[in-house]
Amino acid sequence: MPKLTDAEIQRAKRAEKPYKMPDGGGLHLFVSTAGGKLWRYRYEIAGKEKLLSLGTYPAMGLEAARKARDEARDTVANGRDPAAFKKLRKLAATQSADNTFEAIAREWYELNKPQWVERHARDVIDSLENDGNAIFKTIGKIPITDITAPDVLSLLRPIEKRGAKEAARRIRQRLSAIFVYAIASGRATNDPAAVVKGAMAPMKKGRQPAITDLAEAKAMLANVNAEKAHPVTKLALRILALTVVRPGTLAGTPWTEWTGLDPKEPTWHIPAERMKLRLQHKDDETRDFLVPLARQTVEAIDALRILTGRGPLAFPNARHAHKQMSENAIGYVVNRAGYQHRHVPHGFRALFSTVMNERYRADKPVIDLMLAHVPKDRVEAAYNRAEHLERRRELAQIWADLLLESAVPAINLLTGPRR
Repeated sequence: MPKLTDAEIQRAKRAEKPYKMPDGGGLHLFVSTAGGKLWRYRYEIAGKEKLLSLGTYPAMGLEAARKARDEARDTVANGRDPAAFKKLRKLAATQSADNTFEAIAREWYELNKPQWVERHARDVIDSLENDGNAIFKTIGKIPITDITAPDVLSLLRPIEKRGAKEAARRIRQRLSAIFVYAIASGRATNDPAAVVKGAMAPMKKGRQPAITDLAEAKAMLANVNAEKAHPVTKLALRILALTVVRPGTLAGTPWTEWTGLDPKEPTWHIPAERMKLRLQHKDDETRDFLVPLARQTVEAIDALRILTGRGPLAFPNARHAHKQMSENAIGYVVNRAGYQHRHVPHGFRALFSTVMNERYRADKPVIDLMLAHVPKDRVEAAYNRAEHLERRRELAQIWADLLLESAVPAINLLTGPRR
């Protein structure tokens, strides 16, 4: 049986016609007219003669070619066509790339995105892409079947430790939904994110922590201003405290909503699509929210415009200007000032409600409107929105004067200590 040597293969030169150099057992080296050298294996399957390309020389050496031939010969002996088997292996490799956690997660996201409001959709993908959570960065390229419950828990623990227990639980739910989607589509067999649910840090039940004493709140704002933090974050905190909108609504504010404010009666017009409403109400203009702005709020917006006014977002992400800032950014600076577990950004709504209802009991319906607690009746909601706008403007100014009494002007926050 002829046997090739490395020396013979190296000496083989191109010729006018292609030729074969047999090695035995169906293996030969095919030399093209251009001088290229290709390993081929000749075999029969179902009475038909076929050729299987194994690889090129010198990338595939003599011993590797013989090993590939032997594997193909065993495949034939088992009644399978090695050419078809090779195609299946290539397909499996391709499918393996499509079965990474990130690939399936993005597929799940695109499937569900149409039924989500824009703000929620951004929050979902940001929680997976954000380096602070390190989901895609850590497990994105791993086949989804290789991810274990300890892997998932190791992703959630750092999020819990930085005080974002609620965020960690939301991310676990999203991870679980992705695993369930993979199971349903035949690419996974278990949901490790469901297993870790009982191992997560417990949450305190009840209302979110909030300071509701005015004097203590004013001291807190002063302490936060003294902290090292980006001025955009400090201005966001001030505007949030003055307008008492929801933190998520503020974080996603585009500059278009604050362009051309009436100098006499400045009013922030928030489209219904950005409010906390059911999806079917997002296109209902009667559910747009009007926020009369106090003088101090406009001053804070003007100061902010110096920093971010050239971009589309009033509060852009520090790393990605095309994305909004994280809602957690405001909470972190409050925590660093010593108010962790005592006050959260959402707590300004409770502070405003407590202080203003104690002082202006007759204005409770108006105060509720300022918190976007709109009556369920559509006609009444539209009527009240217009009917009480002037009184809401008066209360907004009263609130700003109370809260920012002796506070530094907004423009001073641009030059304060930075982190």
